Amino acid sequence: MAIHKPVLLKEALDFLKVEKGKRFIDATVGEGGHALAIAQRGGIVLGIDQDPRILEQAKRSLGNKAVLIQGNFKEIERIARENIFTEVDGILMDLGISSWHLKESGRGFSFQKDEPLDMRADPNLSVTAADLLNGLTKNELKELFQKYGEEERAPQLAAAVVRARSLKPFRTTADLVGVVEKVRRTKDARRDRIHPATKIFQALRIAVNDEVENLRSVLPRAFEVLGAGGRLVVVSFHSLEDREVKRFFRQMEEQGRGLVLTEKPLTPTAAEVAQNPQSRSARLRAIKRNGRLASRT
Repeated sequence: MAIHKPVLLKEALDFLKVEKGKRFIDATVGEGGHALAIAQRGGIVLGIDQDPRILEQAKRSLGNKAVLIQGNFKEIERIARENIFTEVDGILMDLGISSWHLKESGRGFSFQKDEPLDMRADPNLSVTAADLLNGLTKNELKELFQKYGEEERAPQLAAAVVRARSLKPFRTTADLVGVVEKVRRTKDARRDRIHPATKIFQALRIAVNDEVENLRSVLPRAFEVLGAGGRLVVVSFHSLEDREVKRFFRQMEEQGRGLVLTEKPLTPTAAEVAQNPQSRSARLRAIKRNGRLASRT
């Protein structure tokens, strides 16, 4: 089994101010790496994840050290209320995709393996990546690649997808990678530090799982679950997520409801990136819900 390495672990724990007896929600518990570290410091943990199979991994890692609930984190208020976990001391959201999803899920999250083009984090969702590639118009595909992938060659890629699917429908990751590589086989593409399909896979994954809208929805709801002085820590992995988090935190501070603890986002050290390449794009931001007194400690 692939072991997920928690990103920015020490920094997340420090900003959460994990102490014995305090209560925390890991809203994206995944395989349980962050939750386990919180529990080992004496924190009481409620973990949430939408994927039932990855929760099985978390249960093996955590045992009885946390309460684990299947659900989308946008339902955090309901889940917290039903589990008597309101007015908590801290909430953590690690928005990155897990190693298990990339290496073992078989759902086409990685362009490095030939798998069905699924990309659903929750297998109960109705629309797959293949559905989008085979069903959207050329203009809709272009907008998707631009909006969620920030892909500069979105028009050419959308046109190439439409041409390719007229010959046979998209079914596997290899089908998509082959089309992308033909479009991006240029001098500037060879200078890229990332695989030419990275942004397209990101765009499809975000669209299939409605990731940006879910994040936009959960941030204010999570803030309401915090007690006075409680802390919300978010680790994001692309600019779309980071902008949403930055905007919301700024809004809370302007309204006098919160105090931003990270003037600029924290990023992994060179040593962490060397040990865990998946962490290279991580950005951590933290905010404290105001109580009677607001201080940055």
